[in-house]
Amino acid sequence: MKTIAFAWRFLWSRPLAAGLNVLLLSLGLASLSFVLLVSHQIDQAFERDLAGIDVVVGAKGSPMQLILSGVFHIDAPTGNVPLAAVKELEKHPQVAKLIPLSLGDSLRGFRIVGSTPDYITHYNAEFAQGGVWAAPMQAVLGAQVAEQTGLKVGDRFAGSHGLAGGGDSHAQTPYVVSGVLAPGGSVLDRLVLTALDSVWQVHEDHTALDAEDRQLLEEEREVTLALIQYRTPLAAVTFPRFVNSSTEMQAAAPALEITRLLGMIGVGTDVMRALAGVLLLTAGLSVFIALWSAVRERRADLALLRLLGAPPRKVAALLLCEALWLALLATMIGVLAGQGLMALLAWLLQLDKSVLVGALSWPVGLLSVPVLAAGVALLSALLPAYEAYRVPVFELLQSR
Repeated sequence: MKTIAFAWRFLWSRPLAAGLNVLLLSLGLASLSFVLLVSHQIDQAFERDLAGIDVVVGAKGSPMQLILSGVFHIDAPTGNVPLAAVKELEKHPQVAKLIPLSLGDSLRGFRIVGSTPDYITHYNAEFAQGGVWAAPMQAVLGAQVAEQTGLKVGDRFAGSHGLAGGGDSHAQTPYVVSGVLAPGGSVLDRLVLTALDSVWQVHEDHTALDAEDRQLLEEEREVTLALIQYRTPLAAVTFPRFVNSSTEMQAAAPALEITRLLGMIGVGTDVMRALAGVLLLTAGLSVFIALWSAVRERRADLALLRLLGAPPRKVAALLLCEALWLALLATMIGVLAGQGLMALLAWLLQLDKSVLVGALSWPVGLLSVPVLAAGVALLSALLPAYEAYRVPVFELLQSR
């Protein structure tokens, strides 16, 4: 305990150098913590929103765009597909469950999604207020939508044309809030959910001139895409090929596209890891120089410790403890800074109505941060500690 206390006092006997070393080491650890937290949170968000979705079927175009728009609702859809074609797919023997989605309108930037109640049960969502729609033009609000708009059960609102908001308002066909979902961390938190009939009614009422027009529009109804769950794993081999070659639609496998996306994101995380490595290397060199200089400057103090009976190993342990104090302080500051940056990112993504990530998390990978900090500090202190260990006390006194 005395060695640990002495090490703390020795460390702050040179406050400027100690502060600089803590700062440099903290910057590297904060960068590493942030990368670990972002990777963990993004992986969790993707895994949570993709659960139970084997393939997404929609209009031909970019498969990545189809996944981002249909599963995560962070991109524009590739177009619409005929309702009749989707109903035919639902009868396919390899399809266990099909959830149709219709996009096109929004509420203050939150997307209005026409679907079936299966979409809510798919994510095991629970209601904080009210319940699912019982008729067209009723809507269920996600937790984030309700919080930011202040709407509650029984309130009315009008959607606006377009997915980003700011389009023409459909004031003549308002929705009534039938329920509000409890926070679940899934994509549903930032969506307005309603029946497919509601989406069709909004646009048909706006464009139909007479009963004949309405009949024609009903016959030509479309949906934006369909989320499909396979009946057997073998369907992953044959079903996408069937859709892509035999229909006017395309099938995109979320697992494949998200692997590609994470590969592209991985370039950025690799750069961040490289930056963290450079900062840690710089911090390690700074700690080494500071401790080496401390050995040179404290020769008289070290000689006094030796005269008072401290063995060489305790003198060396003093420097190692000083390095560990640096590692401990830098770890605390670095991890807290990484969590703070993660909280800021979560807030910005929430404002942008993008992928929901949590502000605080403690993944197992975060344990590597204190281990790495201790490793860098101890490696930097080894040579100075050895120097203090091997110099005899008489030589230290002569240098006085």
